[in-house]
Amino acid sequence: QVQLVESGGGLVQPGGSLRLSCAASLSIFSRYAMAWYRQAPGKQRELVASITSRGSTAYASSVKGRFTISRDNAKNTVFLQMDSLKPEDTAVYLCHAGLFSDDYWGQGTQVTVSS
Repeated sequence: QVQLVESGGGLVQPGGSLRLSCAASLSIFSRYAMAWYRQAPGKQRELVASITSRGSTAYASSVKGRFTISRDNAKNTVFLQMDSLKPEDTAVYLCHAGLFSDDYWGQGTQVTVSS
């Protein structure tokens, strides 16, 4: 059974940083496109950042320049480095893996930005 397990969330002050990790139990992790989504209370789930199997990245305009997505194929892990955090970044952050018809989600990790 495929599992995506997120970690690294928590409470941080505005302007602070967090690094999220997503460990995936995928046998061919390197072939999957990976992404981070977030969902705030009462709002739709939104794509935050993505990284292809070849390492190409893309970001939502709201996080560009502040967040960095990366992957370590040797460890089957994708990361999201979040800097200069703002209160509006508060949400549950979810990891996603996709390859053709394969589509997997993690349970999410809570990120709260508040003073």
